[in-house]
Amino acid sequence: MADGRRGLWYGFAAYGIWGVFPLFWPLLEPAGAVDILANRMVWSFVAVALMMLVQRRWAWIRPLLAQPRRLALSALAAAFITVNWGVYIWGVNSGHVVETSLGYFINPLVTIAFGVLVLRERLRPAQWAAVGIGAAAVVVLTVGYGRLPWIALTLALSFATYGLLKKRVALGGLESLALESAAMFPFALAFLVYLAARGQGSFGRVVPGEYGGGHSGLLMLSGVITAVPLMFFGAAAVRVPLTTLGLLQYLAPVFQFLIGVAVFHESMPPARWAGFALVWAALAVLTVDALRRVRADRATLARERAAAGAQTPAAGAPAPAPATAPVPADTPAGTPTAS
Repeated sequence: MADGRRGLWYGFAAYGIWGVFPLFWPLLEPAGAVDILANRMVWSFVAVALMMLVQRRWAWIRPLLAQPRRLALSALAAAFITVNWGVYIWGVNSGHVVETSLGYFINPLVTIAFGVLVLRERLRPAQWAAVGIGAAAVVVLTVGYGRLPWIALTLALSFATYGLLKKRVALGGLESLALESAAMFPFALAFLVYLAARGQGSFGRVVPGEYGGGHSGLLMLSGVITAVPLMFFGAAAVRVPLTTLGLLQYLAPVFQFLIGVAVFHESMPPARWAGFALVWAALAVLTVDALRRVRADRATLARERAAAGAQTPAAGAPAPAPATAPVPADTPAGTPTAS
């Protein structure tokens, strides 16, 4: 019980840090989004390398080097998370915090759609309903914004693709960040050197009215705040059920949404509220369906265990031939139970 409670706090810490990210990136202005992104990638690699060194977590590297397909998928994942980070930083620092939160609200719906289109998974009726409501929400929000909510869609699509690739690579959170940041490190470092040579980089500069003495420290801190929540998430993942983590994932966009409205005072006309309400309704349908599925699976498992216990032969008696439990036709392997 104590271990589960500790895991819950780790989960709150991970998603809480991710949720307050919109308060951090504006501190790095007037540096541009690409400059901030490159620094984040460089210092993330430094931070995660130090963590790996302290924990002596190197054993996974050698076997991975002999698997070029996994390396290629990791490099592709690094490209998608770079797009995700860049658009997110630009969106926050351009006054679109609410729309960035929308991207992570609709991410579970996009992930489910990928399951159908890419993995050929079969959805339950409630999941189809959630995806349909989510699509209607995008239409309403397009009307509300007067344009396609491209920031939200880019964040959701890039992160869903990133998640799909990570599933194929099958590495832990800290290990995958190490590999992905290593893949992008040379490009990010070269870009920072290029900016410095042109006198346009912000790292190491102190310009009164623009870059204070602590600016470079904040840029370095971006690597730490990228790696630390991943450590908390990893600690939570081994201590609490996946259903609990699935519910906790909504904390980050909730915090981001509240920061956008209450701190940055972004406009929320009625059409946007209507669009967000549809998104939240879709997530509610998805969550209720997932919880029902988990309870049904647990009840089925309990019945199977009880039946197996009742059929256990007495000592010395011949064991009956094992029976194969039928698999329901509407629950094929790979069907997602939670998003």
